[in-house]
Amino acid sequence: EPAFILLDEPFAGVDPISVNDIKTIIGQLSERGIGVLITDHNVRETLDICHKAYIVSEGRIIAEGDTETILANEQVKQVYLGDNFRM
Repeated sequence: EPAFILLDEPFAGVDPISVNDIKTIIGQLSERGIGVLITDHNVRETLDICHKAYIVSEGRIIAEGDTETILANEQVKQVYLGDNFRM
C-alpha cells in the first residue's frame, strides 16, 4: 500500500488514447488516497489533473498553486507558458 507514487514524464511520447488512460489511472490512485507526484513538460495534460502544481525554472520554484493560480501567474507566463497559452 504505497502512500505516494512518482511518475516521471508519464505523458512524453504517448498517444492521446494512452494519455487519457494514464489520466484515468492517476485519478483512481488519487481517489484511493495515494499521492501522485508528476514531473512532466506536458503542461496541458498535467495541469488538467493535478490539485497543486509547482513550476520550476533554473532549479528554483517560481510558482505554486492550483491550475488557476499557475495560469494567472505573470512570471510563469513570461518564463514558461508565453502569452498565447490556453488550456
